[in-house]
Amino acid sequence: MKPRLVTERARAKINLGLHILGRRTDGYHELDSVVAFADVADVLTISRANELCLEISGPFARGLPATAENIVLKAWHQMSAVVGENLEPVKIHLEKNLPIAAGIGGGSADAAATLRGLIQLFDLDSNPTDLQAIALRLGADVPVCLAQKWCRMRGIGQIIEPVDVAMPRVAVLVSPRIPTPTSKIFETLGLDRGQAHGTKIQNLDDIKTWRNDLTASAIRLVPEIATVLETLGSHSAISTARMSGSGATCFGLAETLEQAQAAAKAISSQRPDWWVVAASLS
Repeated sequence: MKPRLVTERARAKINLGLHILGRRTDGYHELDSVVAFADVADVLTISRANELCLEISGPFARGLPATAENIVLKAWHQMSAVVGENLEPVKIHLEKNLPIAAGIGGGSADAAATLRGLIQLFDLDSNPTDLQAIALRLGADVPVCLAQKWCRMRGIGQIIEPVDVAMPRVAVLVSPRIPTPTSKIFETLGLDRGQAHGTKIQNLDDIKTWRNDLTASAIRLVPEIATVLETLGSHSAISTARMSGSGATCFGLAETLEQAQAAAKAISSQRPDWWVVAASLS
């Protein structure tokens, strides 16, 4: 019997390194990134319904529209276009626990979770090629969010391969709660079509040689990011502090969860207006 309700976790995507190689002639940016996923997540509950609808709750629900423009509903429409009239309407409840426009793939993770949930709910034939195409139409980060595993992401986000990197698997995540739209960050980066930029990741065994090529652009728009990075770097337990994605969320790596929790507690006491969590990466 097919389930009448499924629950999917949309985990935070962390770009441990994000090298921008240039801008293609079609306008998209070529990248090279190592991605992990934290055990903090939005939660989607999907159930059969008479008509398609979306409900949103949680600490970051305010200001997030439950309209056709929401990427969660776009995911249903994209899947429906492939499946056809056999895809029944659903009710989706989104518990929004991750900050919005924060560089941790919240919307992309929600879309990917919706696709996974629909496949499970309706026992759909998930042809990998079709599913990849659906995901990429929804956004460059959606394909990697489908897998929710350590990987190296290249191209415009469509080339994904698993990696096993020897490095700390615990982090403190900090956001100053200032939305940082990806499009504005790339606009500030200012690459012309066809223009080359940085180099690819050279050493997968040394995270300290990686970088985030969007950091300077993001700081120009949101100067608080520099304060977040400085705050993370000031803690002795933090080995590497870097911005994730297009910001404004930053991460600091720690050796143990206890160390990360202690650092997170100290930062929260210092800056109660920030979003601060300790998380395991997988």
